[in-house]
Amino acid sequence: MHTIFENLDVSGEGPLYRRLKAAIAEAVANGKLERGAALPPERDLAEASGVSRVTVRRAIAELTREGLLTRRQGAGTFVARPVERIEQSLKRLSSFTEDMQARGMKPHSQWLERGLMPASDDEARRLGIAAGTQIARLSRIRFADNMPMAIEHSALPQDVLDAPQEVNGSLYSVLSERGRRPVRATERISACVLDDHQAELLAVSPGAPALFILRTAFDAEGRVVEVTGTYYRSDVYDLIAELTFQSVGSAVAYVADQDAV
Repeated sequence: MHTIFENLDVSGEGPLYRRLKAAIAEAVANGKLERGAALPPERDLAEASGVSRVTVRRAIAELTREGLLTRRQGAGTFVARPVERIEQSLKRLSSFTEDMQARGMKPHSQWLERGLMPASDDEARRLGIAAGTQIARLSRIRFADNMPMAIEHSALPQDVLDAPQEVNGSLYSVLSERGRRPVRATERISACVLDDHQAELLAVSPGAPALFILRTAFDAEGRVVEVTGTYYRSDVYDLIAELTFQSVGSAVAYVADQDAV
């Protein structure tokens, strides 16, 4: 590790944290620090570079904001891997697990909350049940190839999922086994920014832009069986919608038919 800082001049001009920051960036550029590698603890970095831990902390904070480093909750600081953007089609009703596996990526989750709990007023309204009714609530960080991709919050009626602890991977896989998988859904997509806690969970800078998708899923009888709100990293996700041309006359006729229903 000392070779990373062999050209660091602690007595030179300019803020010391900037010189340390440049030394770390150079180590990444020349391969002394490999992409995906974990950084040593701040104490070890301070000792190896001959600077204070405050200086190390500031240099790391700036490199994290700039995307060269990434912090993972409970794991430490890592050299960020080059991000490959994911194109998500809006045509198909699928799960995160299915989407990532289709791309040859390995998905897994870090659970934030999982169990049967009283529905909030908002959850009850969206599910069409009385407030306080027991529901299955699932909240987790979704990873692909160890990269945090999204924060997902799901709510389902208890009779649809009465044992949320059975969900370890794909929620839709468990629902399929029970014969309760949704057959259609609506999605509302909004732009947002991540607060400090959300940014920490997704290993990005506070205030980073994100996509919030609210999915309401229905069974064959038209009953709401799942409501999921997901925060996606916008530096990773592109949402793709396929559009087809419809003449003005056809559109007017369609609206008239809808009004007549």
